Amino acid sequence: MRTPHLRKTAAWPLVWIYAILIVYASLYPFDNWRIQGIAPWAFLTAPLPRYWTGFDVLSNVVGYAPFGFLLALALHRTRRHWPAIVLTTLVAAALSLTMESLQMFLPVRVPSNVDAALNISGAFAGAVLARALEWVGLLDRWSRFRDRWFVPDASGAMALLAVWPLALLFPAPVTFGLGQVLERVEAAFAHVLEDSLLLEWLPLREVELQPLLPISEILCVAIGLLLPCLLAFGVLREWRQRIVVAVLLVWVGFMTSALSAALTYGPAHAWDWVSTEVLAGLAVAMVGMAVLSFSAARVCWVLALAALVWQLSLLNNASADAYFALTLQTWEQGQFIRFHGLIQWLGWLWPYALLLYLVSRLSSSARTSDQ
Repeated sequence: MRTPHLRKTAAWPLVWIYAILIVYASLYPFDNWRIQGIAPWAFLTAPLPRYWTGFDVLSNVVGYAPFGFLLALALHRTRRHWPAIVLTTLVAAALSLTMESLQMFLPVRVPSNVDAALNISGAFAGAVLARALEWVGLLDRWSRFRDRWFVPDASGAMALLAVWPLALLFPAPVTFGLGQVLERVEAAFAHVLEDSLLLEWLPLREVELQPLLPISEILCVAIGLLLPCLLAFGVLREWRQRIVVAVLLVWVGFMTSALSAALTYGPAHAWDWVSTEVLAGLAVAMVGMAVLSFSAARVCWVLALAALVWQLSLLNNASADAYFALTLQTWEQGQFIRFHGLIQWLGWLWPYALLLYLVSRLSSSARTSDQ
């Protein structure tokens, strides 16, 4: 009996990433866990809440819809004969009910049977949408497009590229400079080890971090734009396709950064972040894209790895200004608390996920060439 061919798809990595984000958003802020003397499933039979808001309804439905869509899509591409809509709805129900039950141990979170029902409905709607796209033939068209443009093992790179715009939504001290986490990590360790003898063993800097010089900021902006392009260059088939994707990525990066600024400071200030340094970094990045669009995939990934390490070194040896700290307070309080919980880790961890991916791909290609 012949085993059916299973297609590689970027949907599976995105399913796992989105599931992790749901867990984080559902259990944030992870503080003051306690047993409150109530059964974890008691919310199922609780009375319906008296007051609902349109935002609560929309966020619970929309929050799970991409999960349902991605899971149904992944099942369609790898397990065509499985009942994707039914399985997706059951998995979403298990995930949502588990999250609501765990919220019973968090005093600042309120589990709700209505939230669970809306979550499941959102996942079901996402799965139905994926099935509808299959029925009209759009998924098959996408498969043919992917085969023409991308190499077969491009799913990991495509997942990282899909997440990159979301990572840019979280405000960064330097435009396109993701992964600046050293100050926050040091502060977190100092807080955890407060009043502990271990605090004396914590390596501390002897001098305060200083803001980036203009030339360093230009380099960080240029590298931040080049990284997703070099990642894409490694999985695209032709140089013409590389040019098209590079232009698209730059446009997406600028539009996403404008959206982030509009959400933070208001629509009138959507483009205030476009400084002389940003424009200079864009010019450097465009030149690099034009030159490297003809390079081999391995060369692009080696250069991406070197540039990424350089950028992370520059960013994490520089401080964020006080104005940026106020910006984070805007996101971490008030109307951005749910949004913050979903995307802050993407902004912090995307470059480190890219680092692991590049090291893995370069290592595997080196082993292949040695055989």
